[in-house]
Amino acid sequence: MIGTRILLADDHEVVRQGIRALLEREGYDVVAEAGDGRDAIRLAREHRPDVAVLDLTMPVLNGIEAGRAIRDACPDVRLVALTEHTEDSFVLDALEAGFRGYVSKLQAVAELVRALGEVSRGSVFLSPGLSDVVVETYLGKVQPPKDSLTPREREVLQLVAESQTTKDIARVLGIGVKTVESHRTRIMSKLGIHETAGLVRYAIRRGLIKA
Repeated sequence: MIGTRILLADDHEVVRQGIRALLEREGYDVVAEAGDGRDAIRLAREHRPDVAVLDLTMPVLNGIEAGRAIRDACPDVRLVALTEHTEDSFVLDALEAGFRGYVSKLQAVAELVRALGEVSRGSVFLSPGLSDVVVETYLGKVQPPKDSLTPREREVLQLVAESQTTKDIARVLGIGVKTVESHRTRIMSKLGIHETAGLVRYAIRRGLIKA
């Protein structure tokens, strides 16, 4: 819808510039840009956009967890994922987190404009070509697999996979060093992974970090 206020989050500035130019040409108002998930949360609280367009794989905090936090802080903000990931697991995670649109970067960028229109009207938009499994799951015919990690554990996992030290993680999350160590121990136990390299590989598979 023309005049809709947009928050745009992607860790590639060139990508953001291109998308911003497209959206402004279509009459949308891009009120803020973010390069990582935590910045996106801060800017959403500050600007209260109508729609937040989030890349799913961003540093510091991924788009899924950023989307959850934005919905908690700003329930009226609608979420649209713009991502290279088309696997069912990513789409299901996004829908479960409250995203109303899922646009593949492999599709024409015009799909994003369509998605914004549908989402602004209260509908759900999924890029053409996503599997029927996604649609059936979203409609409740199939139960999606449950992620055993809590949102906080996923945050810690991403930062560990990004090679952040325990002290750095504690500072970023505003928690104690011992709490970080406790989270890390539980993550390894839940996933059955007992070395950092394994956590990195898992984080890549889950789209928390880029390979």
